[in-house]
Amino acid sequence: MKTALIAGASGLIGQDLLDRLVTTDRYDKVVALSRRDIAFRHLKFSNIITNFSEPAKVLQGLKPDDVYCCLGTTMAIAGSKEKFYEVDFQYPLALAKATLASGAKQYLLVSALGANKSSAIYYNRVKGEVEEGILSFGFMTVHIFRPSLLLGERKEKRPGEGAAKVLYKIFGFAIPEKYKAIPASKVATAMLASAAKDEPGVFIHESRDMQ
Repeated sequence: MKTALIAGASGLIGQDLLDRLVTTDRYDKVVALSRRDIAFRHLKFSNIITNFSEPAKVLQGLKPDDVYCCLGTTMAIAGSKEKFYEVDFQYPLALAKATLASGAKQYLLVSALGANKSSAIYYNRVKGEVEEGILSFGFMTVHIFRPSLLLGERKEKRPGEGAAKVLYKIFGFAIPEKYKAIPASKVATAMLASAAKDEPGVFIHESRDMQ
């Protein structure tokens, strides 16, 4: 049996994914790294509190097989470009370095539609940079997921995202498949299904493919 490690379990995708990780027969142990206690209980589940800047310190003795990185924020919530970069770039790379050293074979990263390290849009550029950074570590398998606007109920409020969802409900029929909003549950489903293949290589999953 295997061990799954998830970071970002309190987010929209992470919440759904955590429910799936503890119920699948693939894992006998599911560990979540978080900055605060997660109000979730299950016999397979354990929660490790960390600030994500040095995850290696809290992973001693833990040997995850699959690492699910659902970390991410917005410029509005982060409050600055520096803080956004820390959460969306530095934390995923620190996690990758620590878990690879612990023997992890698969790294599954939630990125975003439009991720491109050469983009003029800061958000998309950082997403592209973190993808490139993760690929440089040499995991046996890397899965990158690029969802469009996420649908689902968040614990935190994101005003801009809420407005976008309202517009999507009105004009969604006219939006090309590539850009259509996607339920977070579909992304979580794609992540678990991809990990279960245990197939070496690098795989990019675009939003339209996860629909």
